[in-house]
Amino acid sequence: MIRENGMILDVDEKPEFWTGILLSFQHVFSMFGATILVPIITGLPISVALLMSGVGTLIYHLITKSKVPVYLGSSFAFIGAMQIAIDQLGGDVSAAQTGIMISGLTYILIAFISLKVGTKWIDKMMPPIVIGPMIVVIGLGLSATAIQNADLVMGGQWQNMVVAASTFLIVAYVNTKAKGFLKIIPFLAGIVGGYIIAMLLGVVDITPVIDAAWISIPEIYLPFETANFNSYSIHLGAESLAFLPLVLVTVAEHIGDHTVLGKMTNRNYLKEPGLARTLTGDGVASAVSAFFGGPANTTYGENTGVIGLTRIASVSVIRNAAIIAVLLSFFGKFIALLSTIPSAVIGGMSIILYGVIASNGLKVMIDEQLDFSKARNLIIASSMLVIGLGGAVLDIGPLVISGTTLSALVGIGLNQLLPAE
Repeated sequence: MIRENGMILDVDEKPEFWTGILLSFQHVFSMFGATILVPIITGLPISVALLMSGVGTLIYHLITKSKVPVYLGSSFAFIGAMQIAIDQLGGDVSAAQTGIMISGLTYILIAFISLKVGTKWIDKMMPPIVIGPMIVVIGLGLSATAIQNADLVMGGQWQNMVVAASTFLIVAYVNTKAKGFLKIIPFLAGIVGGYIIAMLLGVVDITPVIDAAWISIPEIYLPFETANFNSYSIHLGAESLAFLPLVLVTVAEHIGDHTVLGKMTNRNYLKEPGLARTLTGDGVASAVSAFFGGPANTTYGENTGVIGLTRIASVSVIRNAAIIAVLLSFFGKFIALLSTIPSAVIGGMSIILYGVIASNGLKVMIDEQLDFSKARNLIIASSMLVIGLGGAVLDIGPLVISGTTLSALVGIGLNQLLPAE
């Protein structure tokens, strides 16, 4: 049954038990692409990223009183800063983890300010003409990753292209043509179908699964010496403080994601449970993740894409997905199995997901009926898109600002500088 807001399952609805379990597994699998890609790129353990995405989501739901259909996953916004910080310390993760913890605490500070003085200053700083293009940049900024994973490049392997195309078509077909329950699990169907096709084409190597233990403790890092886990130290140098400018971007991304979710479900999450609670949940989750050696968390754009396509906005489903993620992080063979999912499968699925994120940015601007015959709107949006997607880099001593970060700063600055009329 379709609800008035277009959802099959609304925010406060709970599905039947087994249906809910399958939907929760789909949500977890749909988040895997980016959740495991960030630790793969930065060298952090996949098991910890999966564990902390689940723990972070549960923390977020506790703080927001389970009123927002959000799943937290590894943030792409911090990848560049993490790689630079790790490289500058010769492979030591201390500066990266400290920087993420500082960023999470800064979220909480912004939430406290919003609670005391309201959110009008944020609305003034980041109106729809800034948030809309920013969401587009976030989605399209990831598009190159999707294309590379799909191997749709010069000299790409035809097997990978077939796997990516098959995954893409399965997701698209199931979402548009399937009937009944299958229609609401397009991404799970795409991953399973793409994996099977990859196996038939000889792209999958299951040796890591055979060699892995059934049960294993996630490879946790702690900021002190222990007998059982790796350790790092608190590092308050320039490498860690370089993370602070990124908070502006991730806060804007946070507001954008919640705005889009609100449009989808016909609710205003920035008022109820309120921006102070959602920011606090996001910040605490990131700080806790970094404390245990995980990447920064974020209110996932992929989550928005999945809800937009499946029309399943149940908080219950997403909360159970977080619990499943925590449990799965302790299954060594499952973690090994994740490592065998061909990048082409993730790429085929990501083409749709990242495109949906970008399209939601367009939807924000359309819903707000922004007038692009006005030079002001045209200049802000076009500048943000070109700078965000064109590879612009601003190197200021220890700070390297690029991509979404630079695009957001340009948008915020132009919005203040250009006359409203």
